[in-house]
Amino acid sequence: MSAAVAVEPSSTSCAPARQPSTGPICCALRWPVDVPTARQHRHGRMEMGAVLPLLALRAFVETSRHGSLTAAAEVMGVTPGAVSQQLKQLQERLGVSLFDRTRHGVVLSAAGSRVYPELRQAFDQIASSLHALEAWQGRSTLRISAAPSFAAHWLAPRLADFSARHPGIDVQLDASPALVDLRRDGVDIAIRHGLGQYPGLHAEHLLAPALLPVASPALLATVPTITRVQHCLRLPLLQDSERSDWRLWFQALGLPQDARLQRGPAFDDDLLLIRAAAAGQGIALVRDIHVADEVASGRLQVVLQQPWPQSFAYYAVTRPGSEGSDRPMVAAFLAWLQDTMSTARAA
Repeated sequence: MSAAVAVEPSSTSCAPARQPSTGPICCALRWPVDVPTARQHRHGRMEMGAVLPLLALRAFVETSRHGSLTAAAEVMGVTPGAVSQQLKQLQERLGVSLFDRTRHGVVLSAAGSRVYPELRQAFDQIASSLHALEAWQGRSTLRISAAPSFAAHWLAPRLADFSARHPGIDVQLDASPALVDLRRDGVDIAIRHGLGQYPGLHAEHLLAPALLPVASPALLATVPTITRVQHCLRLPLLQDSERSDWRLWFQALGLPQDARLQRGPAFDDDLLLIRAAAAGQGIALVRDIHVADEVASGRLQVVLQQPWPQSFAYYAVTRPGSEGSDRPMVAAFLAWLQDTMSTARAA
């Protein structure tokens, strides 16, 4: 396994730091199930004229690459059960076990380790050839992957400005927390929230957000004015998926812990937290950059001007050199992103 962005190993992979990997990734390739190539010997060996099970082979490659059936299913856009069935059929066809099961998941067997490098290289080469064909046809589409909250609340509303400055570049935005492999999946830029440690990739620092407590004006009108952090406990608290942000915020401010800090409905993305807060369900502790437009419009109100700076930041992650950061349209978007972020920081 190669190096991974934030949490997983892959030399060209990029994933968010906070959200789990769910949902399909942008530009996933759909391979044909079978291609006539060689005839299968009655003892299991392949001869010329049989059918090569490309879908099953890709299931093997993606499971080996990511270390789990679930991750492989996300990449392929199918269910884990479908991946499991493809692997079962492939192993029965070959008459050999390609994986060994451990308490931590599946690992390659000796036979699987022998064939994996060449099969991975073959599928990557197919993807690379298709992307090269797209470029030869004159397509100038910039593919960007970003977490749903950042994509919905900050990036998407501002893309029209980039298009006005660069009318010759079409942007395709994939709002997904799923793991992406920049080269294989044809993603030019992945905007991720993490520590900036992405081996083998170029990471450009964009912005370090802070957490702010926000709520709807209608909800805040039901209680006396909140002037101290402890007063937030007068209202329901909306939680992050790990139910940790409120507890850590109180801890960072040197305030005593309270059981109520971990109660209330939990959401796995700021996008959902913000919507719940706007609906008057409680106070949400969210990143300031995600909620700036809602606060400016009056849909949400900052409960207390006591931001909590975080060690994580947003980074624009690309492949290095001529494959990524040095390409003209990638460089143009990164320059626009930095300029727009600078304006946001100064506001």
